[in-house]
Amino acid sequence: MMNELPVFQAQALASSAAVIRAAFDQSGVVIIKEFASAEECAALKQRAFELIDEFDIDAHRTVFSTKSQAHSEDDYFLNSGGAISFFLEEEAYDDNGRLRRSKSESINKIGHAMHDLDPVFSAFSHSTSMETAARAVGFDDPLLLQSMVIMKPPGIGGEVTCHQDSTFLYTDPESCIGFWLAVDEATLENGCMEFIPGEHRGPLRRVFRRKPGGGTEMADLSADPYPEARRIAAPAGTGDLVIFSGRTPHMSRANRSARPRMAYTLHMISAAAHYPKWNWLQRPTAMPLKGF
Repeated sequence: MMNELPVFQAQALASSAAVIRAAFDQSGVVIIKEFASAEECAALKQRAFELIDEFDIDAHRTVFSTKSQAHSEDDYFLNSGGAISFFLEEEAYDDNGRLRRSKSESINKIGHAMHDLDPVFSAFSHSTSMETAARAVGFDDPLLLQSMVIMKPPGIGGEVTCHQDSTFLYTDPESCIGFWLAVDEATLENGCMEFIPGEHRGPLRRVFRRKPGGGTEMADLSADPYPEARRIAAPAGTGDLVIFSGRTPHMSRANRSARPRMAYTLHMISAAAHYPKWNWLQRPTAMPLKGF
């Protein structure tokens, strides 16, 4: 049983790649300290707020929730694989349809093609340092599949229930890996990531897919419950990168604190793996996936 998560310094990414790979294979998650500088994080944060300022919140009121999945029937959500789209917090509006907070504090996340469509996020996502991180955990032929800014705003940042990312980004064979950057310091108080290390060797519980006749469904593959008693918090300082397998169960608590917890997440898959047409996230034909 693992009582802590493996932690490495960013400068060890290239020189200690074999050690990092071994730790990743064992635990399904590694933390890379000081991966991004304070200046890089500030630039990502500034750009995220600029994008929000330009967003017409009255034109698209799609609420994102890991509890109801109601957003999954929304064309705006299903077409976001090739766009920069904005999704609101469940508690963003009051009973009269008015925002409870400012626009910037009402957004749940921005996604899902920022890594290709926005110059600031693209430069960071396709950087040499990100490629080095991908190689360190075993990617030979990574493709950058999706990207998200997770806002987790103060007071109303929603809970993300325990799940596996391969449920939503399935490949055959499974190859999804998440790269989660703490743009703000993340603690238990404001909703840091929490993982069940080693459980990536367990079964994939569910797959989320488009139905042939339209709409989506969640299909159960295994009745095994997540061993929540083994869950470990992964607090992260500004600029720390958390890398985790698509099968590693993880979650984050609601942010009821007065502190923001912005993060940038990039998911990669192997170019050698098959990406099914029934995955919810699809790119337009004119936007093929890119590597480094």
